Amino acid sequence: MAVQIPTRKRTATDTGLLMAEQDIFLGVDIGGTNTKFGFVDDSGNTFDIKSFATEADRPFTKFVEKLNRKIRASLQELPDKYILRGIGIGAPNANYLSGCIEEASNLSWGTVDVVSEMSKHFSVPIVITNDANAAAMGEKKFGMARDLDNFIVITLGTGLGGGIFMNGHLVHGAGGHAGEIGHAIVRPEGRQCNCGRRGCLETYVSATGIRRTVFELLSDRPTPSLLRRYSFADMSAEDVSKAAREEDEIALLAFDRTAEILGMKLSDFVAYSNPQLIILTGGLTNAGDLLLKPVRRYMEKHLLKIYRGKTEIVISKLREKNLAVLGASALVMEKVLTQEIK
Repeated sequence: MAVQIPTRKRTATDTGLLMAEQDIFLGVDIGGTNTKFGFVDDSGNTFDIKSFATEADRPFTKFVEKLNRKIRASLQELPDKYILRGIGIGAPNANYLSGCIEEASNLSWGTVDVVSEMSKHFSVPIVITNDANAAAMGEKKFGMARDLDNFIVITLGTGLGGGIFMNGHLVHGAGGHAGEIGHAIVRPEGRQCNCGRRGCLETYVSATGIRRTVFELLSDRPTPSLLRRYSFADMSAEDVSKAAREEDEIALLAFDRTAEILGMKLSDFVAYSNPQLIILTGGLTNAGDLLLKPVRRYMEKHLLKIYRGKTEIVISKLREKNLAVLGASALVMEKVLTQEIK
């Protein structure tokens, strides 16, 4: 049975005073390893953030049951003044137009209709989009792109995603899959990607990609390096960052190669969409200027002359505010507050 969301004013019975209700929205970030969810108010404050194992190898119906059980438990813990108005979901290969997750490589569910399944449990508007689109919506609603109509958000995590705003609107494309920047081809015979093809951008530019670059460099060069102590499974992008800050030659070269490839491809994306701003987010951006400065330099090098000096690249300031949850909730929040959906 769907949870009915009350819309009446509520009375604080202990004081006899009228308690004004406060709209909140739920943001859900479905990942291959963990799923995170939390509540967001219309000022962008996040609270009651929780996380649990996705267990993507189990049937999708089991995941939905688990998610809904945890959401209901969290709702019961909230003060009466909070009224749930909508649920936004971000997930890999999620299609806003169909409401489905479609053949995500890090989930074993195939194509599943998330919105329909969730609507069996909650009688509020529910929307879904891919995690990068959710991040872009978060930046537009609460972040550095509030006053911009044309910008791109690049998520640099285990993989690489892109969310594109053009002329004030999030771009979904004809089939709902616009922005899959991580699967632009860098080298046709290059690294194997989880999508089944070779040479995708995310195999070079991501937390996983930079680790692969480090191990290629370690095998090709006899250079002493702090990174030789790690196995591939044990090394993290943060380990590479720490080594680079200590002037480790292999780590610095890995960042330079990563930045060169990203800067080159960003110059292409500028030609496609002419954005005012490119916002980088995700775990790899914890490296800060180790990544940002060379990316800026390489993008400018490869840009067509008419674009040079006109597109800034920055690191998101919302990274510490659960951007995935914030962005997913912002998507449905915008639809509800503008009465596009009810």
